[in-house]
Amino acid sequence: MLAGDTRRSALRSDGFPGLGVPVPDLGLPRLMLGSRTVTYLEDIPIGAGVQRTSTVGRIEHKSTKAGPLALVTLVHELMLTPSGRRAVVESQTYLLMPPRGPLPAANRIAAAEPVTAAHTKAVVPDATMLFQYSALGFNSHRIHIDRPYAVEVEGFPDLVVNGGLVTLLLTEFLRCEIGRAPSSLKVRHVAPLYCNQPMTLALDPTDHGWTLRAFDHQQCLAVDMEVSVP
Repeated sequence: MLAGDTRRSALRSDGFPGLGVPVPDLGLPRLMLGSRTVTYLEDIPIGAGVQRTSTVGRIEHKSTKAGPLALVTLVHELMLTPSGRRAVVESQTYLLMPPRGPLPAANRIAAAEPVTAAHTKAVVPDATMLFQYSALGFNSHRIHIDRPYAVEVEGFPDLVVNGGLVTLLLTEFLRCEIGRAPSSLKVRHVAPLYCNQPMTLALDPTDHGWTLRAFDHQQCLAVDMEVSVP
């Protein structure tokens, strides 16, 4: 959710901007968001000075049946100035993959029956929603905005819904339905969601907060989120 502008000359071939952090060239041209964690440590008052720092936190190489895979973790911090107190800390882990081929296997978890939860909501993300969210976050990753690229080069059936957009839809569902805002969240992206295909948002209470999930049109788990509330 902490976006950042990137010079056009520094964009990857797939258009991914690195969100303010140049992602190293590991010879793996395909990239998708795998997980993110966000901790809200302090409110940011209107008019306050804020300094952002972004770094590459970790690079981990793996071998899979689909070929080599790299996990790259980016760490972003927002600090209040001049105090230097941290207000928001976010880490994002991205999967870097070989050229067009199958996504990592065994990640799709099918629901045995229609999705049930304490609260549910249906959403159909369209191309306009994807474009508006991408523009808002300076995210030029072509799998979200360039349908011919997403289908013909990356091999997806349609545009891929931004992981950050699903996170926003889920946290807004919590805020509007329950009236609570998270103090921290941990998100795991299990499978892609696609443009113009309905998805179901599900919300259930836990002992320490809320579990939020997004299911695709086949009722397969796509996004799993654990939220703590104040």
